[in-house]
Amino acid sequence: MEHFLLQLFIFLTAATIAVPAAKKLGLGSVLGYLIAGIIIGPYVLSLIGDIEEVMHFTEFGVVMMLFLVGLELKPSLLWQMRVPILGMGGLQVVLTTIAIAAPALFFLNWQQSLAIGMILALSSTAIVLQTLREKGLMDTPPGRSVFSVLLFQDLAVIPMLALLPLLATGAAHGDGHHGGGLFDIQALPTYLRILVTLLAIGFIFVLGKYGSRPIFRAIAATRVREIFVAAALALVVGISLLMTVVGLSPALGTFLAGVVLANSEYRHELESDIEPFKGLLLGIFFISIGASLNFSLIGNEIALISGLVIGLIAIKSLILYLVGLIFKMAQKERRLLTVALAQGGEFAFVLFQLSKTNGVLTDELIDPLISAVAISMFLAPLLFILHEKILDRDSAPEEQGDSDVIDRSGHKVILAGFGRLGTDLGRLLISAGIRPVILDHDASNVDVLRRFGFEVYYGDVTRLDLLEAAGAGDAELLIITIGNVDKARALVTLCQKHYPHLQIALSSADRAAAYEFIDMGITVIKRETFDSALALGCDVLQLLGMPTYEAHRLTRLFRRKDEEMLPELHKIFKSDRDHYVSMYQKHNAELEELMLLDTNVDMEEIERAWTAGNPEE
Repeated sequence: MEHFLLQLFIFLTAATIAVPAAKKLGLGSVLGYLIAGIIIGPYVLSLIGDIEEVMHFTEFGVVMMLFLVGLELKPSLLWQMRVPILGMGGLQVVLTTIAIAAPALFFLNWQQSLAIGMILALSSTAIVLQTLREKGLMDTPPGRSVFSVLLFQDLAVIPMLALLPLLATGAAHGDGHHGGGLFDIQALPTYLRILVTLLAIGFIFVLGKYGSRPIFRAIAATRVREIFVAAALALVVGISLLMTVVGLSPALGTFLAGVVLANSEYRHELESDIEPFKGLLLGIFFISIGASLNFSLIGNEIALISGLVIGLIAIKSLILYLVGLIFKMAQKERRLLTVALAQGGEFAFVLFQLSKTNGVLTDELIDPLISAVAISMFLAPLLFILHEKILDRDSAPEEQGDSDVIDRSGHKVILAGFGRLGTDLGRLLISAGIRPVILDHDASNVDVLRRFGFEVYYGDVTRLDLLEAAGAGDAELLIITIGNVDKARALVTLCQKHYPHLQIALSSADRAAAYEFIDMGITVIKRETFDSALALGCDVLQLLGMPTYEAHRLTRLFRRKDEEMLPELHKIFKSDRDHYVSMYQKHNAELEELMLLDTNVDMEEIERAWTAGNPEE
């Protein structure tokens, strides 16, 4: 236990020091993690021990990341991306496999060449997506193209896992075997393996589509946040375990679960609960990659490994640029696609181990290849910096005119609270073509509103992580219609601290609450029942026989005068309550006198003009 805590302390301390330093130097967090791993690794300070065991554990961060990516991709959007996923992704994997396997045939048999080609065709999902998110490129056209290729690569891991054992050359197999545990799917006939696999995928779909909602609703009703966090983690861990048992990629299973849950009202809550664990595990995973660099082997085989790294990046870059040309991407987009995916990927560590276990590749082949993949992953953030500082800056002027259009529709406005007031406001915004991200903390209310077709998400909006998941960093306006004044106040404070760019409009429960929000610097405040009272009052005046125009005129006059006296009354509200009461009475008396004054206007003539279009008149 002490050893584990010491190792954890070293990892976390290294990350705490290295990442801020790397960010300050403009290197990005991923490169900071990799540098931290090298420093604490066995070839520099030698502060950590079993790197491979740590890496296997922290690969779960990649699994969590794919779950979060799936949550952001609705099935409809995934279907729209089918062409770049299958076309660009499929073409890249096939061409890269051939381009790497062909020269390898001069030194190795075809089985080993094919295995190496397939494994090196993959890129680092973890590094690329993390870097794209940091640089704000995920929602751009080239960012989506990069993601499409990465997604196909992750899907391609599944047939690779099935194909690698079939490429065994007869060499001695390792002690391990694929599968194992309580249930070894490899012991089943082929048709049963396929059936079990399909049933597992079907189970994920049914659980996400039909089973998750009542489960999460019941958990949300307890209003105990840690139970929701536990349920979210249990979902990801359970699906990963199921995928591992049936011999599939855990990342694929959690990605599918995320896609199925993308339309769920609990999407943002799940995202905010999983994000911290994902970030921490990914960080330690990157540190373990840096620590796994075998500098003794690299020193002894410097020419070979340097050649492998340069050859890998050169071949993948050429293929990626060619794919961009075939799919008629703009030059600027082709550059980003080429730079982003030119490295090896984290799944190479898993697939190389599997190929060793099944006797496809030997240690003599695997060790330099793993070092080459790790170095290429280390160079990936540097290639992004090269692209950002040199290639992107040197774009031709005519290309700069065709800047990326980021589709932010539906993410400019966050509506916090979807009760009686929020529902009508949301309907107005949606009918005006503005689709806000709607958050509400009442699980039963969310369920009812979803049945009526509203896209409402469950969650406590006063949580910073949920605000981030809802897009507060990119949004322009936050509308607060929360009845609880304490929560509304906490939300305003949170946003003013972390999102000072965010404009805020809110409804206040009463005049006292409005004064409090004025003190906090909010300028757009509507009292919750004020407009309803005026509208009802206008109708009452007409029922009592007052002409239509006169009723509306008096109502508008009352509104204007009341809003004019609000700032004046606010100044003395806290300092002198007695003076406040007398001033309030004085303003009311003046308002009453003003409204009774004769305006010297022929009201009969105005009334006829007001109702001229009315057929009854």
